[in-house]
Amino acid sequence: MRLGTAFQLVDDVLDYSGDLAKTGKNIGDDLAEGKPTLPLIYVMAHGSPAQAREVRAAIEQGGLEDFDTILAAVRDTGALDYVLRVARAEAAAADAALAGIPDSKYRQSLLQLSRFAVERSF
Repeated sequence: MRLGTAFQLVDDVLDYSGDLAKTGKNIGDDLAEGKPTLPLIYVMAHGSPAQAREVRAAIEQGGLEDFDTILAAVRDTGALDYVLRVARAEAAAADAALAGIPDSKYRQSLLQLSRFAVERSF
């Protein structure tokens, strides 16, 4: 579960910083669908009242009309760095859950998958 959370959090970051050629999806797709992802929740909690209002309205309405403003708020508040820290913590918790499992190629593969989940750019 923690590995899946880490993977999803990085996906949320890539929605605001990824490259279409690498990710296979357009930047802002989650916002266009009105998904309240952690970067947006962070802006609403830590941004200015105006930023919080803009994000809330964008989530409620969906679409990309205000994407540049939302993207600036995500970047200005440090939301992406915060979400990456949370993703790394989730990956570390996933790794810790493997501590009682004897070393094997399967355990090593899961550890590699955990690293991939937070280091990927696609």
